[in-house]
Amino acid sequence: MQEKIRKRSPRPQADRRAATQTALLTAARALFADHGYAATGTPDIVAAAGVTRGALYHHFADKIDLFRAVIEAEHAALAAAIADATVAPVDAIASLIDGGAAYLAAMNAPGRRRLLLVEAPAVLGQAEARAMDARYARASLADGVRVAQAAGALPALPEAVLTDLLDALFDRAAEAELDAQEKYLAVIQALLQGLARGLS
Repeated sequence: MQEKIRKRSPRPQADRRAATQTALLTAARALFADHGYAATGTPDIVAAAGVTRGALYHHFADKIDLFRAVIEAEHAALAAAIADATVAPVDAIASLIDGGAAYLAAMNAPGRRRLLLVEAPAVLGQAEARAMDARYARASLADGVRVAQAAGALPALPEAVLTDLLDALFDRAAEAELDAQEKYLAVIQALLQGLARGLS
């Protein structure tokens, strides 16, 4: 009786590509967060990722394209954290505060404040950095403001202006030291509640 020799099928090319891309993003994120964009070279990234320079340029056009992908992933993680925190809000104002608290907690992930608040505007420019934020955390905030206004929990002020002001307040809170962030959140909550009381 002949023994059947099982041949392992080669790992699908798509899986290899995904693994390489993940390795590059993980390595680049750590280096950009620790040393900044300017002080991080592509040789550092490929060495940390354990891939070739050719692999980097197969997946990303250049270093700034890789940086952009890192920042996009950080924004996506922020938006996911906010969505998880506001899945079953008690009321519209509570939802905004819960979302803000989740935003601050997620921003405290190692390196994230530097990446999003310092490196992204400096490297991509204010316009692109804001446009990217507008697709993620700011979009969640805008939805919360819209829901609160529709429910009559916030006055019918210009939605975009109110969202911009709240966005700036939450970003300022994110820049603060950890032990001061709760104070910022309490003040933002008081401001929102004051706006709500103005309706009664």
